[in-house]
Amino acid sequence: MRLTTKGRYAVTAMLDLSINAKKGPVTLSDISKRQAISLSYLEQLFSKLRKRDLVTSVRGPGGGYMLGRKDSDIDVAEIIDAVSESLDSTQCKGKGDCHGGEICLTHHLWEDLSAQIHKFLSNITLSDLVSKREIEQIARSQQERMKQIKANEAQDQDGIQGTSVNLERIVANSL
Repeated sequence: MRLTTKGRYAVTAMLDLSINAKKGPVTLSDISKRQAISLSYLEQLFSKLRKRDLVTSVRGPGGGYMLGRKDSDIDVAEIIDAVSESLDSTQCKGKGDCHGGEICLTHHLWEDLSAQIHKFLSNITLSDLVSKREIEQIARSQQERMKQIKANEAQDQDGIQGTSVNLERIVANSL
């Protein structure tokens, strides 16, 4: 059984959204920076999540994304299903043609395992994850890192504006 990057990133992004949307809409850019997930990849995932009403978009200044429902009503399996991720443990992807076009001896075992994994993930909600102490500590650390990044960006922007003003003075004085 293998959960691919698509499913992992979708769950990670939704957990980030659940943690950070308490203050208002969250931009994909901020999720991208906090979770080191490409912005274009997040856009693809959130398109699928929006179609399943797991997220809603807020347009305009201060816009971004919000959860489509309470975090206690969104389970991990639903997120994985929304991005068309398979939790199939069979080698034949559930088709039953795993042994030269025929069903193999262990097909039903792996099929049952897939069902158990899906059931397990269906019993874990975003709010269950948010309430874990370890996740709270990681989120706090990420928020501090984001504050530092934004402070550095603002400082860089001030430096650029100061350079621009100095160039304008030099040009004006040389005329």
